[in-house]
Formats: sequence, C-alpha cells, structure tokens
Amino acid sequence: MVRNIFKSTYLDFIMGIKFTGLVPRKEISFDDLKGKKIVIDASNMLYQFLSSIRQQDGTLLMDSEGNVTSHLMGIFSRLTNLMNRDMKLAVVFDGKPPLLKLKEQEEREHRKRVAEVKMQQALEEEDKEEAYKYAKQTSRLTRIMVDESKELISALGMPVIQAPSEAEAQAAFICEKGDVWAVASSDMDCLVYGAPRMIPNLTLSQKRKLPSGGYIITAPEMFELKDVLNTLGINKDQLLVLGILVGTDYNIGGVKGIGPKTALKLVKQYKDFDELFEQVKPDFNWKEIYAVFKSMPIMKNYQLKWKDIDVGKVKEILVERHEFNEERVENGLKKLQKEANETKKKKSQKGLGEFF
Repeated sequence: MVRNIFKSTYLDFIMGIKFTGLVPRKEISFDDLKGKKIVIDASNMLYQFLSSIRQQDGTLLMDSEGNVTSHLMGIFSRLTNLMNRDMKLAVVFDGKPPLLKLKEQEEREHRKRVAEVKMQQALEEEDKEEAYKYAKQTSRLTRIMVDESKELISALGMPVIQAPSEAEAQAAFICEKGDVWAVASSDMDCLVYGAPRMIPNLTLSQKRKLPSGGYIITAPEMFELKDVLNTLGINKDQLLVLGILVGTDYNIGGVKGIGPKTALKLVKQYKDFDELFEQVKPDFNWKEIYAVFKSMPIMKNYQLKWKDIDVGKVKEILVERHEFNEERVENGLKKLQKEANETKKKKSQKGLGEFF
C-alpha cells in the first residue's frame, strides 16, 4: 500500500504523516451510486469490520464456540444495506503477496503483539476505553475468516474474484477495463494501479464517532485519477515514484527526510527517475519496487456474474453455524429480496416503455 499523501475524512492512511489539501476529493451521495457496479477490496473491508464491530471492551463478536463473527456481521449488515441502495457489488480477495512485502507484514505483526500486551494491561486495570483502543489494533484476518467471507458473499449473489496477488491491482484493472464504475478501498495504491475512480469510505457507517463522544453524519467521497493527476501536474509514472519516495509496503518509510511536499517537488523537477534517485540516495533499490508495481500479476479472464440470493445457504452460515438471530437474518433477507424484486420490476417496466 502506498502511504497516502491525500486527505481523507475517515481514515488516517499515512502512518504519521499529516498531509492535507493536496488533491481534490468529490463528495457524492448514495443516490449517485444507484445502479453502479462497484468492486470492493476485500481485505481492506474486512479489516474495517474487525476493527469496528466489537463489544464495549474491545472483544470481537463470537459465537458460543469462540469463532469470530464480526466480519460476517459486517458483510451481512453493511453489504446488504448497500445492495438495498441498488448497487451491484463484486469483491476481490488478495492472493500471494510480493516477497518485498514480507518486512511490512512482520512489522504489522510486531505492532499487533505490542497492542495485545497493552490491551491486556488495560483490561486488568478495568479501563475499558483504553482496552478498546488497543483491541482495534490487534485485528488478524485468518484463512477461515477469508473462506467464510467468500462463502457468504457468494451466497448473497455477489461475484467473488480471487486475485493472483494484490487485490488492489486486480480491482483497479477491472475498473480500468470499464467492467465496474469504481473501486471501493481506502488504499491509495488503487489509483497508482490505474483505477479511474476510488471510493474510500463506501463500506463505513454513515455515522462517525468523534473524540468528544458525539457523532456526525458522513457521506461517501470519491477520488478520480484524472483529477488527482491534473491537480498535482504529474502523470501515473510520476505518481508511482512519488509514492516510492514517501514510502510503500515494499520500502517502509520511504526516503529518509523526504515528505510528500518535497516528493512532489522532486518528481516534477527530475524527469529522469535515475537522476532523481541518485540525488536522494535511498537505502533501497527503487527500481525493484517500481517493477513490483508495474508487473503485478493480474487475472485477465475474471468473470462478473451476479446471481439470486441463496437464502438457505445464508441462513446455514449465519444461523445454524454461527448462532445469528434467525429473525433478524430473515428480516434482512426479506428486505433484500423485496428491493431486488422492485429493481427488476422497474427495469422491466422501463424496457416495455422503450419498446412501445
């Protein structure tokens, strides 16, 4: 993931760097997304669910056997809500990460272990607020969670796409080909990979809690690649180099002493990237990182097929397997099916009107 150099209202993507107001973001409404096909970055979405869907002390939601269910709750409640707004969703899952990403994964695991120790200390001191804060930093997405997420998403009728490597690259490719309208992700590298549109907060709640304890109503926002490039006055290759200077998952921290503003100035000043990196003297091989982004494996023969909801399968996963409240699941499914039928009816009427 390229360390974000752009402002976001909801997530701090830039790991300590505060850099706001550089590029335009467009506020949109859910009505603007009606009838649109949108591909979601699964890992990004599921980690949001694991971080936000918790009990008051920070404990994840679980069934009586101790199996985590926060991710399933998120998929069923939030994705069906988006489907009820007449969006056609597809979900892309990560494949094998590039070898250069191993260092970042090791650092993430270290941070989680530190957070676990602090969470336990807070629990012992009966400080629920502090425990909750650290608990959110300990989220781990297991293979079982991923497999069950795929199973539930498929049962809800949405296409599931398995990327050969990074999901953001696959999602960007699908969007660039015009098979979907936008990518839903908070990882700015979707733009680096060429996604024409990126919606960073599509799967988040419309309410956001403030430090004061109050809430504000949020709205979806969108970044458009052409606007980003035009505003910065650079091309896609320069955007990638800018990301490398600031820091990516493959060169954590970027070039020492270079922040986003300086990085932008450098990519504009030096048209020859070799000359640029000779000047800044990085302690990493920039060409290797550049090549990883440029040659990221992509599945070109993906299929986007939306199907009817498999009611029995959804209930088997949620109610029988994980003890979700049957009445709530049934009500959610009824609402979803009602919306689907009304959408089909409207489209059918529109077609008949055009015919006559």
